Amino acid sequence: MSWKSRGAESASKSAVSRKWTILFCIGCFCAGMLFSDSRMWSVPEIKGIARTERHEEETLQLVSGCDPTIKDVEHEQKDVYGEVSKTHHAIHTLDKKISNLEMELAAARAAQESILNGSPIAENLKIPETRKKRKYLMVVGINTAFSSRKRRDSVRATWMPQGNKRKKLEEEKGIVIRFVIGHSATSGGILDRAVEAEDKKHGDILRLDHVEGYLELSAKTKIFFATAVASWDADFYVKVDDDVHVNIGTLGATLARHRSNPRVYIGCMKSGPVLARKGVRYHEPEYWKFGEEGNKYFRHATGQLYAISKDLATYISINQHVLHKYANEDVSLGSWFIGLDVEQIDDRRLCCGTPPDCEWKAQAGNVCVASFDWSCSGICKSSERIKEVHRRCGEGENALWNAVF
Repeated sequence: MSWKSRGAESASKSAVSRKWTILFCIGCFCAGMLFSDSRMWSVPEIKGIARTERHEEETLQLVSGCDPTIKDVEHEQKDVYGEVSKTHHAIHTLDKKISNLEMELAAARAAQESILNGSPIAENLKIPETRKKRKYLMVVGINTAFSSRKRRDSVRATWMPQGNKRKKLEEEKGIVIRFVIGHSATSGGILDRAVEAEDKKHGDILRLDHVEGYLELSAKTKIFFATAVASWDADFYVKVDDDVHVNIGTLGATLARHRSNPRVYIGCMKSGPVLARKGVRYHEPEYWKFGEEGNKYFRHATGQLYAISKDLATYISINQHVLHKYANEDVSLGSWFIGLDVEQIDDRRLCCGTPPDCEWKAQAGNVCVASFDWSCSGICKSSERIKEVHRRCGEGENALWNAVF
């Protein structure tokens, strides 16, 4: 073989080797790509699944607020009922606080107006320092007159604690009791001096800036509530006549049940006829305001005993100069609350009869708050008979001192 033929053969083999080398490289590259692709696609897929599972767990935790495997349905329902009950109680408490603040704000505005007008501030319009005052359950004002000394002594001898016991009643039970009386037309006269001497002896009389008179009972009622709310910070203010027997412990327990309501008016509710004829007892000179002759009054508490909450007493104090007075003080009081959001409580234990009525009820376990005779609008001949009523219908001394309000 010649040298040329050997060179051509060698060149041909070299070309074939290069082609195979290129093909081999391309094949390796493709194989590498396939291998790399499988790795690239598999890893993101796993990460995606993990992220999805994590997202679902977070979503469940956000919805349930905790691990859903821990709570069961019954436990959740109990929690819901408990929260609803707490919320309901909180709303009642907040409503009472708001109402108290509104009344204090109204008193402050009234005092400010007096200052701007250059007139002196009345004692009952001064802003009460409630935070510094002792908190009481109730203030009981016993309406009395100059001629009723025997009635006052009979009350002192029966249901009204005396001396240290009265002070203990105020300190331990939060109950203040005072006889309520104004002054005579001739201030400083013999009648006023007699009452001052009586108060010096017993220390249980609240004097009002008011001229005494039967036709002025509505005005006296307004002044009593205004004076009492300025003097004592209490939940309730009670007016009672001096010829009515009262079980103080039972009265306190009855009122304490209504503490959550800021505007409550408690008594024996009635709706008697409007008397247009002159000369009769309880004649109403403004009978024409109530419509046709023979109509009845709106519902109101009978005057022997009734109680109002602090907000209502404060309302009377602030607005006493513009509250209209009717002939009968119990009608006047009821009229002052018309148009207000007031809850009327009709409790017949506040108007029981004298024995045997109150005695039967006490024996049945339903002790009366107050007892009197409807025919006399009080206990007939009370200074003589109240001791018997107290003996047969009284709650007993231990009932008062053992009571928890």
